[in-house]
Amino acid sequence: METNETYSIPRIGDPAPEFTAVTTQGEINFPADYSGSWVILFSHPADFTPVCTSEFVTFASMQEQFLKVNTKLVGLSVDGLYSHIAWLRTIKEKIEFNGHKDVEVTFPLIEDIKMDVAKKYGMIHPNDSHTKAVRAVFVIDPKGIIRAMIYYPLSTGRNFDELYRLVLALQTADAFGVATPADWRPGNEVIVPTAGSCGVAKERMMTDKSEMNCQDWFFCLKKLDKETVLNKLVK
Repeated sequence: METNETYSIPRIGDPAPEFTAVTTQGEINFPADYSGSWVILFSHPADFTPVCTSEFVTFASMQEQFLKVNTKLVGLSVDGLYSHIAWLRTIKEKIEFNGHKDVEVTFPLIEDIKMDVAKKYGMIHPNDSHTKAVRAVFVIDPKGIIRAMIYYPLSTGRNFDELYRLVLALQTADAFGVATPADWRPGNEVIVPTAGSCGVAKERMMTDKSEMNCQDWFFCLKKLDKETVLNKLVK
């Protein structure tokens, strides 16, 4: 009887699974080599494919923007190293997308022919493909903990502005002890953590709205200006 092999997916709050891998930038030990930095680890289905090519042009063009908020990029597909090198060279020499051309990809792209890393991170979804990784995104914090995950199908390119916004939101939550509401961007109001007692809840409802806008005891917003956020996060 034929059976489908299944692979577990790491969860938010778990330590990022460890691995050693060959990449286009040499061998890496993950996540140890990235201690102290945020990391976006992302997979793509295959080299020399159009959606993946558009994504790599976009990610590479935003690399400095991510680095300024202490975030490094690491890519992966189940192709081999020489395929990776040839594809990245083609991107540099021939591809123009969204006004970006002559783009050099300098972040590591992992060789994962045996799918060892892809299996550890649940990047192979057999109902979609047994031989290609879906478009997985893992945001990993400076302590090596998985803080967010997003999965896209093979056919759909990712929104990279959203990935950058997500990193800023996670860092803002850590730095200021707040949460971020729907569609939050730096400069928007943030959410004050829910009151832990009746006394605090009552006090919040009586607070001057210039300091905190409590629409009910559980839903309190406060201002956090864009400059304060970016001065804290952007280096």
